[in-house]
Amino acid sequence: MNEELRFALLGPVRAWRGVEEIDLGPPQQRLVVAALLLADGSPVSSCELVSAVWGVRVPASAAGVLRTYIHRLRRALEPAGASATSVIRQTGNGYKIFLAPGQSDLAAFRELVTRAEGARRTGDTENAAETMREALALWRGTALAGVAGEYAQTQRQRLGELRLSAQVSLATVELDLGLPEKAAAELTGLVSQYPLDERIRELLMLALYRSGRQAAALETYREARMLLAHELGVDPSLGLQVTYQHVLRADPALFAPSTPAARTTPAAPRAPAPEFAGATVVPAQLPAGIGTFVGRTAELGEIAELSSNGAATVIAVAGMAGVGKTAFAVHWARQIADRYPGGQLYLNLRGYDPAGMPVGPEAALRTLLISLGADPGALPRDMDALAALYRTLLSNRQVLVLLDNARDAAQIRPLLPGTSGCLAIVTSRNRLTGLIALDGAHPVNLDVLTQQEARSLLASRLGPARIAAEPNAVNEIVTRCARLPLALAVTAAHAATRTPFPLAVVAAELQEHARSLDAFHDTDTAADIRAVFSWSYHALTPGAARLFRLLALHPGPQVTLFAAASLVAVPVPQARKLLSELLETHLLDEPVAGRYTAHDLLRAYAAELTQTLDSPDEARTARRRAFDHYLHTARTALALTAERALIPISPAVDGVCIEDFGGDTVKATQWFAAEQAALLAAVEVAAIHRYDVHCWQLAWSMANQLHWRGLLKEKEAVHHTAMAAARRLGDRVAQAHIHNGLATATAGLGRFNEAGVHVRHAIELSVEAGDTRACAESYRTLAWSAEQQGDPEASLAAAQRFLAFLRTHDDLDGDDCRGSRALAAALNAVGWCHALLGQHEQALEHSQQALVLCQELDCVTGSAQTWDSIGSAHHNLGQYEQAVTAYRSALGLYRRGGLPWLTADILRRLGDTHLSLGDLGAARAAWNEGLGILEQLNHADIEGFHARLHGLGG
Repeated sequence: MNEELRFALLGPVRAWRGVEEIDLGPPQQRLVVAALLLADGSPVSSCELVSAVWGVRVPASAAGVLRTYIHRLRRALEPAGASATSVIRQTGNGYKIFLAPGQSDLAAFRELVTRAEGARRTGDTENAAETMREALALWRGTALAGVAGEYAQTQRQRLGELRLSAQVSLATVELDLGLPEKAAAELTGLVSQYPLDERIRELLMLALYRSGRQAAALETYREARMLLAHELGVDPSLGLQVTYQHVLRADPALFAPSTPAARTTPAAPRAPAPEFAGATVVPAQLPAGIGTFVGRTAELGEIAELSSNGAATVIAVAGMAGVGKTAFAVHWARQIADRYPGGQLYLNLRGYDPAGMPVGPEAALRTLLISLGADPGALPRDMDALAALYRTLLSNRQVLVLLDNARDAAQIRPLLPGTSGCLAIVTSRNRLTGLIALDGAHPVNLDVLTQQEARSLLASRLGPARIAAEPNAVNEIVTRCARLPLALAVTAAHAATRTPFPLAVVAAELQEHARSLDAFHDTDTAADIRAVFSWSYHALTPGAARLFRLLALHPGPQVTLFAAASLVAVPVPQARKLLSELLETHLLDEPVAGRYTAHDLLRAYAAELTQTLDSPDEARTARRRAFDHYLHTARTALALTAERALIPISPAVDGVCIEDFGGDTVKATQWFAAEQAALLAAVEVAAIHRYDVHCWQLAWSMANQLHWRGLLKEKEAVHHTAMAAARRLGDRVAQAHIHNGLATATAGLGRFNEAGVHVRHAIELSVEAGDTRACAESYRTLAWSAEQQGDPEASLAAAQRFLAFLRTHDDLDGDDCRGSRALAAALNAVGWCHALLGQHEQALEHSQQALVLCQELDCVTGSAQTWDSIGSAHHNLGQYEQAVTAYRSALGLYRRGGLPWLTADILRRLGDTHLSLGDLGAARAAWNEGLGILEQLNHADIEGFHARLHGLGG
């Protein structure tokens, strides 16, 4: 830079190069500069800049427009500069402005105010006044003038508070310097701007009194009292009342300097405070409760017991945005208020609030102390001293303290009472784990309402008759609102203003906007779901915000650590930290250890954000990483749990985390069970977005597990989706594999003609493509299909063809021994078919050969299936004890592998063998257990168990 850049925020947003002013462009572009400057040297993420410029209603083009604004600003600020050395540089997923000290008027203002306060503390009041005037002279009107929006207004308010604080400090110093007339003139102007600010009126009364204008000082108090009563319905604060009493009595202490270091002689003693200003003040600050409060019976009972027996002095009420934390806390606090005769304090800490920054602990302590009767003028400046005084005032009192909307434990900790006679109730979107771990807070986590509670809420707002008249519409409204109290309340309010319309119309509107939050919009931001969620989102770090957005692209209802890491392409330890941050702010839940999920409406909000803030390329690559994670992990798990030949798949893209089961078959099987919903959804989502290779390969990878779990309808459905993908690709080998899967599914469902058509297509396509492994699998499927159709001869012929094919192509075995596993499966299939034909000696011979191979290869599922065949052969040979031993071996392996349908099937045969042994009790026990499993699966084979038990008379 040839000439130094200068920026102004304390007035219109402007910039200069030397003495030449720079055109910063339209208001939104100038707001980008302002947001970067207000970050005070810290990076600002792209999503934060987009939010600052457009608020909660972000256009689809926002990301591109933002990049255009940055490009234009760089050219305007440094026409000849390169972006890498520009004053505005890209840092990660955002931008940072690089300035030297003093290049912005805001930085200069802060520096001067700090110097002035330092001079005031050391007693150099003249220098303090001069420096403070220099700081205030930097202001050129209202901060951020000329730019609009919620973010700009919030920052304008914050900067205005800084200016007002400096103005009040200057007036205080001028009073210390013996310049009450000058201070009075400035304070009179401030009172006209901030008529409800009692600290300014208190100083004005003091300045007027010191100027010899006692009557004017008393009139200032009377004006304040009338205004507060008219506007807010409250009395003047304790500090203002105390000052009024001192002025009324012409107390000499009013001439003592307010800054201790400025006093050259001891201050005159203060007159005793009037009786009402002392410790007898009993605050009663609880907000009004909700007359239509419903539900939460269990939670209310829990905390009622804790508070009544003194087991907890701090209750931390946490939950997601809109779940009703404040309503719950206020409802309960009002129920128990009479137990705390020392009073009830309430303070909104604005931890997640659109109107400004969170209330700092020092400001919160001052507010609480004044509410308890402390003299504002006598409060210490040090925060530790403030906290000590607060605990002292509470030490002999029974006070309920409701601290609402806390940001984190650090904000809360200094505000906790130090005595067991008091109770603190804290509400937060943060889980406040530090407060629970270190301060003994008892957690109360609020979830969404139950179905019945949600209906009761609607009935309390709309009337029982209207709810009873349209039960189906009410159920639809509850479902679309996902039982979130705020969403239900907003919907009820909309319905209440449209009484001529049936609730079915409201339900239809919610259904129409099912993938967005438009149905829950409200002009009041406190009741607008999108705005309420945004306050939690904007509190996130950039990494956690990105993960939250991209989770909307995840196909399943729950996400794991490895899937989340893949989605955002970060290492697993980093993903764990990001998930913890989302958990802490209740943007995610962890219903099962290691599995994370978001509320339906939060997921819709995340989807809106990712559509506007993340580019289409980023969305595509994130989806690709998610599909790669599931495909590669499923293939790894399949290699451990099934003997079928593995198909070749493309390498995973960078950033994908693949789970490693350490060779543990049980862990691999459990992964399939846990991820079943995600895998099924992944097939459908991959088809929608035309990831056709992933679509058919994912269906192939989960076919065995779906079959073993008896989920044949689900297996058929995903394979039809996969077939459409394979045909779009024109991939004949893929079609062969999918025909094979459809054959096993339709045969299992009793549609044998269809199964035959599919298996013939699979064989033809495999032979045509020269895929020997796929062809072998097709013969195995043909054998199983013939068995299900009741044709054991055809089944044996196909199984023998399967075995012969493998023995002919003995080159199929590789490093993974899958050829040997397939050979074991073929031997067992032949053995099973011999058993079906009554040839039990041949059946044992083949199955025992298969068992040796399975045990050598540590193949859990193959060993279980082979023990099953051996047990059947022994049973049919009348060797019941050996059959029981074999079945129990199979049963243990199926249980270990987590395969319920096959477990139930073994229990059926084990019961049959016990019956043959005459052990009716053991037979009944086995069949009852198998029946219980199938009832959980809602499986069609239930009737077979019922018939057996009925035959026993049980």
